[in-house]
Amino acid sequence: LPALSSFVVYYGVHKSNRSTSATNFTMPTLFTDPRSGGVKKSSGVNVLPIVADTWAQIRDDKNTDVDYLIASFDGNSKTDITVVASGAGGVEACAAALLEDKACYGGVRLRRNGRFVTFFYVPEGCPPLQRGRASMYKNGVLNVLEGSDNEIDMRPGLTEDQC
Repeated sequence: LPALSSFVVYYGVHKSNRSTSATNFTMPTLFTDPRSGGVKKSSGVNVLPIVADTWAQIRDDKNTDVDYLIASFDGNSKTDITVVASGAGGVEACAAALLEDKACYGGVRLRRNGRFVTFFYVPEGCPPLQRGRASMYKNGVLNVLEGSDNEIDMRPGLTEDQC
């Protein structure tokens, strides 16, 4: 096997001939392709500290003032995510507070069992570029909401019984 630095590999195919034949090149056992998780890259999202602070309040068993949060883009920013709504009232109050023109991320403490769920919601009125960017940022934002049990399909009018 030639040294890996002497050629570039694209999914086990030698760059010089781009043949798909398995006989041209044998992939080393421990080779990690960057596209399969070898190199971790940031999505570019900047989740502001207030999101984690509000989620910590929701997760605090002594706190009954806040049981949901909705986070979205901060003003006209394309990368900053901040809390745009929070309060008490469970899934129903959260569903009523969803934005009509921006993608939203969030989390709720369920009243029936005290478990935590997260969501990602994109309304019909969301601009297409923001829709794509928000989808790309989803994992980065929801990773800040640690300790959730499930992701729900949040939408206006949703009730806790439907979760």
